[in-house]
Amino acid sequence: MSERQVDALIPAAGQSVRFGGTTLKQYAHLMGQPVIAHSIEAVRRHPAVASVTVALAPDDGIYDELVGSGYPGVHTAIGGDSRARTVLNGLASILQRNPASEWVLVHDAARPCLSIAALRRLLTAGLASEHGAILAVPVSDTLKRADSDGCIECTVDRNRFWAAQTPQLFRTRQLAGHLEAALAAGESPTDDAAAMERAGLHPLLVEGPRSNIKITGPEDLALAEFILQRQSMDE
Repeated sequence: MSERQVDALIPAAGQSVRFGGTTLKQYAHLMGQPVIAHSIEAVRRHPAVASVTVALAPDDGIYDELVGSGYPGVHTAIGGDSRARTVLNGLASILQRNPASEWVLVHDAARPCLSIAALRRLLTAGLASEHGAILAVPVSDTLKRADSDGCIECTVDRNRFWAAQTPQLFRTRQLAGHLEAALAAGESPTDDAAAMERAGLHPLLVEGPRSNIKITGPEDLALAEFILQRQSMDE
């Protein structure tokens, strides 16, 4: 694989509306650590990752207490009012520290089960791709399209559909420029690949494992613990 270095960015300014309760999902307890700590560990164990930046909500009063002291080498930035704005702010922070940053690896704070094998595949393929790359999984369920009344309109051919995951790997300044353009147009991409697609680019799909789950509800924590335990046995 290329010797080029990559800066990792973890947007963590979300308010976890779907998680419920009073604990933000990135700080939920998972095997003795907050979820986000597992996500940080997952990206930084690849030798190509030169730095990790976590973009936090302006009023975050938890990170320093629960996570920051254990990761003194991890940088922080102030996020925004949407995922896209948070990522853009994080990119600005990375470029301020390192104007020569060429590649950025964006990973969800609440996706703690990223394996080193999946990360290696993404970096190998993505660094050789003109438009970057994302981890994703082919859709296996039968897909139905609904009409305006909530009834089935038709069955959609699933053969070309993929469910996006993270990390997503792009050139740092290119992603920053396309996110800025989308936000200026009143759009707010829900993932970074969408900003690239909007500009006419075609990032590579790299098949990721179904075990690379995102924590969206409390019930996902037990599954994540099982996956992490299995990974520790396999590595």
